[in-house]
Formats: sequence, structure tokens, C-alpha cells
Amino acid sequence: MSYKRQTESFINDLDRVAKVRSQVASCLNNMAQTLTRGESEGKNTSGELGLVRDIEDLSKASDNLREGVFRLLVLGDMKRGKSTFLNALIGENLLPSDVNPCTALLTVLRYGTEKKVTVYFNDRTPPEQIDFKSFKQRYTIDPAEAKRLEKEQKQAFPNVDYAVVEYPLALLEKGIEIVDSPGLNDTEARNELSLGYINNCHAILFVLRATQPCTLAERRYLENYIKGRGLGVFFLINAWDQVRESLIDPDDTEEIAEAENRLRRVFKANLADYCQVDGCDIYEERVFEISAIKALRLRLKNSSASLDKTGFPEFMGALSTFLTQERAISELRQSRTIARQSYTRVKEAIERRIPLLDADVKQLKERINSVEPEFKKLNEICYQFKDEIKSVRDSKAKTIADSFRSYVLNLGNTFEIDFLHYQPDLRFMDFLSSGKREAFEAGLREAFERYVNDKLAAWSITAEKEMDGAFLQLSKSAASYGASYTKVTDKITEKLTGQKIPPVMGSTNEDNSPSWAKWAAGLFSLARGNIAGVAMAGAGFDWKNIVLNFITVMGVGAMITAVSGIVLGPIGLALLGLGVGVVQADQARKELVKAAKKELVKYLPQVAQQQWQPIHDAVKECFEVYEKEVTERMNDDIKARKAELDNLIAQKESHEINHGAELARLRQLEIDVSSELGNLETAYQNFIAVA
Repeated sequence: MSYKRQTESFINDLDRVAKVRSQVASCLNNMAQTLTRGESEGKNTSGELGLVRDIEDLSKASDNLREGVFRLLVLGDMKRGKSTFLNALIGENLLPSDVNPCTALLTVLRYGTEKKVTVYFNDRTPPEQIDFKSFKQRYTIDPAEAKRLEKEQKQAFPNVDYAVVEYPLALLEKGIEIVDSPGLNDTEARNELSLGYINNCHAILFVLRATQPCTLAERRYLENYIKGRGLGVFFLINAWDQVRESLIDPDDTEEIAEAENRLRRVFKANLADYCQVDGCDIYEERVFEISAIKALRLRLKNSSASLDKTGFPEFMGALSTFLTQERAISELRQSRTIARQSYTRVKEAIERRIPLLDADVKQLKERINSVEPEFKKLNEICYQFKDEIKSVRDSKAKTIADSFRSYVLNLGNTFEIDFLHYQPDLRFMDFLSSGKREAFEAGLREAFERYVNDKLAAWSITAEKEMDGAFLQLSKSAASYGASYTKVTDKITEKLTGQKIPPVMGSTNEDNSPSWAKWAAGLFSLARGNIAGVAMAGAGFDWKNIVLNFITVMGVGAMITAVSGIVLGPIGLALLGLGVGVVQADQARKELVKAAKKELVKYLPQVAQQQWQPIHDAVKECFEVYEKEVTERMNDDIKARKAELDNLIAQKESHEINHGAELARLRQLEIDVSSELGNLETAYQNFIAVA
């Protein structure tokens, strides 16, 4: 397969997504403008219809689509070839890739008309623009320096937040944004940094190396931060060509096949669990054997060169299918939901308004007074749902905080077995040598750090499951309350107009539920991921980011420093009394674990007590953000329905309404909105048909 054809196909697919995004965004924007114009005209005729929230949602959804990109996060240990892979992907030796860990910065690669690098800081220093050569020189560190910083638990560039590399590349222009992360084994703090961006990306490209199949660090990361989180992950096994080069006889086809099959079995055994979607095995669609350096060399010589046998064409095809079908369709479906709900709102408001145009002020006030009991019911539904959210909030905040306390207090029960996985490389007799003692203590501290991080990550997954269950419950409640709410609003319409208005969009509860219920049930969101680390961006809700940010902040800071400091002293005393020798080394290992457990158990109650309230408050915040948005949307809907009637009375009291002209205006407004919805539906269905 020609890589040029595969790349062109991918870019064409991205271009098709970009065009339909633009089409749908234009339809949403046109709907918003039509409603804005209609509300403005209504001020001088029969009054506004109360469509402010719909206009806001349509405008926000339009902006999100127009600015939308597919964000790819590249993860992997140092020396796996992440930057080489990216350079091969873009066809130019752009990112630093010659030393370890290449760049210590999280780097965002996005489209720009000019080639430039902008470095953003976290200490109020203004962003700095530099050229590519300076970027490579300034923000690349050599292996010895990287190792020293890792031991000292320091960052190479502590005041730097991230860098943005802009480049006029077709792949980027068509809607791809790439985030190149620091190496996973750089430091535990950096691991947490990379984790902080996972939920803001559409797909994760996890780079491994064929000659180092699934190291302990990689397995830790996958188990702690990837497994069970519902992420779209592609595994790229780089340097596959080196399998042949490592053989005694690289021309022996049987030996090559045996070596490759042996490696494939190893990788499948380690990666299969992360390639399951709804019980289906998608391993073949997610794992690819590639040669990044070979592909890069070919592309540097000829940008249109065929990259057959490098693994790139197969990977590009799978990534294209994933992004331009699964992800794009989900994104467009949400936009259609917002457009449909706005049309429903307009249609119903117009159908209520028209029968009331002939009513005099006295009749209109009598009808409005007659529906006061129904408006009270709407408020009651709002209060009931709000109370349920608070009840779930209080219950889950306590449950999850209690679970953390119990989890921490029980760590001592399994510590002796658990910690064995974290200290195989410790040279216990080095502690007896003053020249090596510092290195030993650094290694021990690092082992504790990994142990605590892994334990926190394991607990966070159980916390996420609790939260998933809670919001699933609230989603079902939202649908139920929405159905009750719709029955009441239908009754209001019937009492005001003397007639029933049939459903606008369909017969299902989802079609007919109010917009606030759709939002609360998770049918659409107006949140936009922010690569700078903002959990809440714009309207919308993402509880996982709130919890994730908290866990990231909590990280090892609350436990590592004190635990390692407390434990090292007693361990040192225990080791000093053992003497030297192989037997003593084995005994030293046992004494270390015993001493560590003894001191850890002393400290665990303090950790459990100190962290209970912060965890409780973090979980509580998730529900409070949700409750605030739901309440605002429900109150806005009730106020809009009341204002819709009050506006009509005000207009009737101020001047005579031209019934014929107003009827024509309202019908034309409905036609215009319906036309834009039709255009959106056509664009959506055409895209679905091709996809």
C-alpha cells in the first residue's frame, strides 16, 4: 500500500470531517442568528418568545465545532521513539529526538501559517516565541542530567508549563492536534502531568519498543492510568525492524518468523486487556508494528515515498476510521441534538403564541392565572431533582472519602507482598557504604513513590466507578423528571390555548424531554477540552476532570515525603546491625520490608485522617457543579415560559397587535429555523452514509 495514498486518504477523510463540521456549525450559527433576529423583532410585535438559552447553546455549539480538532496524545517511556514517530508522521525532522529524554516539556503540535514555537510559563512570565533551533537546544537535556534530576525529584524546567509548536502542515490544517508528552519513566510527577491531559484527548498513541517488550514502568502506567477508563488507545510497537537485526542470522526466515511470533505473543499477553470494547476484542485494530526511523528516513528523502512494511499505512487507516467515523459521528450527533431541541422549543412557543394573539388582555391574564398551579409543579420538579442531586452528593462524598480512609488503613495488611514488586533493584548492602548510601536512599524513596502512586491510582479507579454509578443514576432520574416536566408543560399549553400540541420531533421521551433534561442525562455537552489543564472550559460538565485534577494534586505529596523520611531512619538502624554477605543481603531485604511496614502503619492513620476531608470536598464539588448547571437550566426554562406570556401581555397593553402580520412573521420564523435544521440533518445524514 502506498503511504502517499494512505496519507492522502486520511487527509481527505479529515477534510470531509472539517467540511461537515463547518456546514453544521454554519447551520447552528444561522439558527442562532435567526432566533436572535426573531426575538429582536418580537420586542415590537407580540413579544419575545424566551429563547435566550437556546441562542446561547446554539452559538456555543457552533463555535466548538468551528474550532474543533482531533487531539492525539502521544505517551510512552523515554527512548521509545515518540518524537521520531511524530517526525515520520509529519514528514520532517521537527521535534527533538536525538537524546534522552529529548524534550522535558509537554509539547503541543498544531497548525499555523508560520513555523514558530511559543513557550508558556506557569509563573506569570509572558509567553516566549523562539525558533526551532533554539527550542531544540534550550529544552533538551542529556541522559546524565535527566538521571540526576530524577534522583533529586526535580524538573528540568520547573517554571515552564508547556510549548506550542505551530507548523503549516496539511495533516494539522485539516484538524489534527498532537500532544507530545515527556517520558513516562522521567519522574512520577511527570507521569501525573501526562495523566492530567488524558481526558482532554480524542485518542492516545502509546509507543512501545519491540526490543524492550512491556517494561515494568509501562505495565504500571497501563494498569494505573489507562485500564478501565474507556479511552481510545492505539499501541505502536516501534523499532520492529530491529527484531531482525538482533538475530545471529538476519537472513534466516524461520528464525525471523519465530522471533517475531514470540514477541507478538508477549505483547498480546500484555496488551490484550486494553483492547476490549464492550466485550469485543479489537486487538488487531489497535496494535501496530512500526519502524519510525525507517519511515522518517524515507519521508525525508521523498515526502511521497511508499511506506509499505513500516506499519504506518495500516496504523493511519485504523486511526482514520476511529477519528473520522466513531469520534466525528458522536460529535455531530450532539450538535444535531442541540439543533433539534432548539427547533422544538421554537415550534412549541409559536404554537402557544398564535392562539393567544386574538385574546384581549383580560382573557389572557385569566388564562395565565389558570396555569399558576402548573408553574408551581414545575418548580416542585426542579426542587425534587435538586434535592436528589444533593442527596446523592452527600452520600457519595461520604462513601468515597470513607473508602479512601479504609483503603489507606488496610495498606499495611498487604504491604509485605505488595512492596516486593517495587524493590527488586535495590542493593541493600550499598546502605553500608557511605559512598553509596545516598544512591540507595534515593532508590528506596523512588520505590516508595511508585508504590504509593500505584496504590492511589488503584483506589481512584474504584472511586471513578462509584461516580459513574452515581451519575448514571442521576441520568435516569433526569429522564424521569424530564418526562414529568413535559407532561406539565403540555398541560400549560392546553390550558392556555384550549388545544393539545402534538410532539414536534418524535414520540420518545428523549425526543420530547426539555433541554435541561437532555443536558442532565448527558445527551449533549458544551464543554471543550483545554490542553492547558483547565478542568471546566465553557459551559458543560466533566466530573472526571474535577476528580482527576484532585487526585493529580494529591498525588504523592501527602504521603511520600513523610513516609520515606520516617521509614528510612529505622530501616537504617536495622540494616546496620546485619553485617555483610549474601545471607545478610536477603535478611536485609526482609528487615527493610518489616521496618517499612512498621513505620508505614504508624503513619497511615494520619494520612487517612488528613485526606478524608479534601477527598470528601472534591467529590462534593463534582455534584455541586452539576447541580448548579441543572438548576440554572431548569430555572431559565421556567422563567422563559413565564416571560413568554408576560411579554405578550405587555405588548397587548402597549399597542394593537396586527394579527395577520404577526402570524406571518411567526410562521416565517418557524420555516427559517426548520430550514436550517433540515440543512443540518442533510449534512449529518450524508456524512453518516459515507462513513
